Amino acid sequence: MPHRFSLRARVAAATALGTTVVVGVLGVLVAIEIDRNNLAQLDRRLDTAAQVLVANAGTAGLFLPALGDAGAFAVTIRAEKDGRVRTSTPTQLPELDLGAHTVTVGDVPYRAVTAPVEATRARLSVAVPYAEAQDITTTQHRQLAVAGLGAIAVATGLGWVFGGRAVRPLVDLTGRIASREPDLAPRRSGVREADELAAAAGAMLADVADAQAATDAALATARDFAAAAAHELRTPLTAMRTDLEVLSTHDLAAADRTEILRDLVRTQGRVESTLDDLERLARGDLSSTDDFVDTDPVEICDAAAAEARGRNPGLTVEVDGEPGRLVPALPGGLRLVVDNAIANAVRHGGARHVRLTVTTVGPDGTVGPDTVLTVDDDGTGVPADEREVVFERFRRGTGASRTGSGLGLTLIAQQAALHGGTARLEDSPLGGARLTVRIAGTVRIAKPQG
Repeated sequence: MPHRFSLRARVAAATALGTTVVVGVLGVLVAIEIDRNNLAQLDRRLDTAAQVLVANAGTAGLFLPALGDAGAFAVTIRAEKDGRVRTSTPTQLPELDLGAHTVTVGDVPYRAVTAPVEATRARLSVAVPYAEAQDITTTQHRQLAVAGLGAIAVATGLGWVFGGRAVRPLVDLTGRIASREPDLAPRRSGVREADELAAAAGAMLADVADAQAATDAALATARDFAAAAAHELRTPLTAMRTDLEVLSTHDLAAADRTEILRDLVRTQGRVESTLDDLERLARGDLSSTDDFVDTDPVEICDAAAAEARGRNPGLTVEVDGEPGRLVPALPGGLRLVVDNAIANAVRHGGARHVRLTVTTVGPDGTVGPDTVLTVDDDGTGVPADEREVVFERFRRGTGASRTGSGLGLTLIAQQAALHGGTARLEDSPLGGARLTVRIAGTVRIAKPQG
């Protein structure tokens, strides 16, 4: 299992690594400069000593053989013409060109400077062991390394301290999420990433909460709906079972048998109608914004009116509206509204005349943002005290036929809500009921074909 480190530790480690790289690069550059500087200082000292000895070469030459211990320092004077040694300290330097050089004498490295002696046409070389400069350089390198390690340690500590302050908003956010705070509105921490993460986490948790609430509501609705559906279907299924038992256990007359079979057919039709309407409700609940397309409500009404006239001989269905005005809608949903409205008027109200009107709403008489579908009939109407409850599932008016599923107006109300509108019942100028369905959405004029 991989090791898990806190973000604070990672910040401190990153700080230490970055400081190590910087200190390492700078340390190498400084060490090189120290070497160069110490060597230059040694060369300047040797050059000064050489100039003093050159000025007193005649006198110094007499004492050189007796000066200095072997390995301490060395001075050698050679003839410029043939390189012959005129005088030297016990440690004798090889023949060298003018300037500064590093030479090895008896396995001991020396730093030497050679200068001309004009008066005697000679060259004077003066040298000291190179270890003198190396010792100083080594000491300074050691001090530089200690300072670098100290800088890394201090930077790591500061990274730990300031890293803790930097990740504190994230720690706070983690605690708020762990404690299931309902509101994760971002708190201004001064750290842009932390604020953005808090906002994103808040939005995500809000979406999760909304989805959970929607799921809970859907489950509650499904439970209630299943219970209501089971209750509604139990009565016709029980009646069908009773009829079947009577047919299977009694020797009935032909007329009685025919009546029971007719009752079975009617009951089966009621069950089938209820199941069809339940399926339509389920499809409506599963609709999404992707299903909405530009639709002409007048065209929907024309098609529904033609089919209703064919199913109900003697029924008059008028359509009043200006075609070519499109609204974003569910075409199948609008057709379901019109079909159910006409069917309810005929089946439950006994209507023989239905008028469908499509208008747009505008406070100044111009085209407005909503579309209103009005269905008027000349039937028996709906009592005022029942005009709201009949939109509920499996609720029928007192004058309604028993053959329906009790879901026709429920489907209309569902489709109105899906289209961002409402549905209501009131008295009709034709003497029956008026159903008004408002559809929200911007009206668009269709472009002429051709």
